[in-house]
Parts: sequence; structure tokens; C-alpha cells
Amino acid sequence: MAVLIDRASRILVQGFTGTIGSFHAKEMIAYGSQVVGGVTPGKGGTTHLGRPVFNTMREAVEATGADCSIVFVPPPFAADAIMEAADAGIRVTVAITDGIPAQDMIRVKRYLRRYKWEKRLRLIGPNCAGVISPGQCMLGIMPGHIYLPGPVGIVGRSGTLGYEAAAQLMAQGIGVSTSVGIGGDPINGSSFKDILALFEADPATEAVMMIGEIGGPQEAEAADFIRREMKKPVVAYIAGLAAPKGRKMGHAGAIVSAFGESAPEKVEILKEAGVAIAPTPAAMGETVAALLRRRAA
Repeated sequence: MAVLIDRASRILVQGFTGTIGSFHAKEMIAYGSQVVGGVTPGKGGTTHLGRPVFNTMREAVEATGADCSIVFVPPPFAADAIMEAADAGIRVTVAITDGIPAQDMIRVKRYLRRYKWEKRLRLIGPNCAGVISPGQCMLGIMPGHIYLPGPVGIVGRSGTLGYEAAAQLMAQGIGVSTSVGIGGDPINGSSFKDILALFEADPATEAVMMIGEIGGPQEAEAADFIRREMKKPVVAYIAGLAAPKGRKMGHAGAIVSAFGESAPEKVEILKEAGVAIAPTPAAMGETVAALLRRRAA
């Protein structure tokens, strides 16, 4: 069983005919994902990349039976696109868009909670790389060729470090069950804890590589979940060990403002929860490989 997506997933691209949406839709189609159409308001009734284009998500879902969507909509309109996907009955939405105002994401979270869409819709992102279950389906912008099918789940705030982890695992001859980029914004749809719970329940996942960074409480919350709920081993890398307090480092959520939000503090909290720590980004693959060897011995 794959986490979130599999070969049967039927995908709609929101912002389908735009330059970025077109490029990544082609990549997903080439990978073998079932892209069944897309949505671009005002272009309904046309075709693009051999797939139908619709004006609204509701029309698109009714016509195609899609259950997943990916958002390449510009920041001022992206929140509305996410809520439209929820209203149309989509089960998984990946919001790639970077730069969505935090106030807009608060509105999205309130909307999902008010209408209880959050019980059905799994939102990944925004400002994320998306999701891939190697050999089955790609719902994101990652380079699919570096993901070997296998037993290790990857979850991270940084898309680039997620790619690096997958490439290092492949070099070690180790594959990935599912990789999830949850995004680097302070307000996102799914947390480390949410995805770790899915990996813990997934029979195809034997171990997890978690990639965190400075800023926010998510890694500490994940450590508590790992200590209390997880039986599967977890390896973590936390970016930003040299970052000075109070300075934003790349992602909108990567700013230390409270105790437990610096990289050294997060490392200690995770160690106390029994998590194996990769000391540098170059050591992620070998740290996972060493853990798997110990378990197999």
C-alpha cells in the first residue's frame, strides 16, 4: 500500500495551461501518473497536453472522477484554488505554490475545519515539492528518476534536501516507499506528525527519514509522537545548526523565535525520543543504511 497516492490516483492540474503547470504536468505524465485533465478558468472546453481543460474543479471532478489535484496557481489566488478542490470532493491536494500569504492559509485552515473537509481532504504544502510513491505515481515537482522503490519513507520541509536524501539512498541501493514534502511555510496543511502517522500505518514502510530545519514547533511535536506512538525507526537531519537566532534562513517558517526552535535544541529533543541523527546533509543516506544494517543483524 502506498501512502497518499498510488497507480489508481486520478490527478487534476490546477493552473494547467500556465507555463509552470504545463511543464510539471508533462513530467508527471511521462512518469506514468494518471493526469486526467486540468483547470484554468476561461479555458474550459479546450484541450491541453491531450487532456481536457475545465473552468471549475467541480466540473472537472464530475467529468473525470479525479481524486487528487496539484496547485500551480499564483499566490494571490492559490488559497481559493485549494478551497475549490476541497469543495469539489478531492481527497489529496498538493499546493506547490510558494508565497501564499499566511493570512490566506489561515483562511484555508478555517474553511477546511468549518465545513469538515479536513476529515476527507489531505492537504500537502504549500511551498512544497509534493508526493511521490516511486514506480507508482508522482504528484509533485521532484526529479522522479532519483527515486528507487523501496522501504524507506521520507518526509521533509525542504524539497531540495528531500531530493538529496533520495539520491543518497539510491547510491546506497536503498529505495523509497513514499516521499512527502510538507513545505517550508509556517502554516501548512500537513505536519510531520500527520505524515509520520501514515508511515507508521503503512506496511510498505520499514523506516523513516525525517528532514527538519530551524523554526517552528513541528519537529518537537514529531519527537513526542515518535516517542509515544512509533515502533518503526526514524532517522532525522535538522538543517540550520549554524543559523543565528532571529534570522530567517530561506523558508518563511525557518526563523527561531522560541525555546526548542533552534537546530541544536531540535536535535537534542529528537535524540531523547530515540531518533538517530544524521550529523550533516551528506550523511543522510549512510545514516539510514547503518540503521537498516543494525536492524537486519
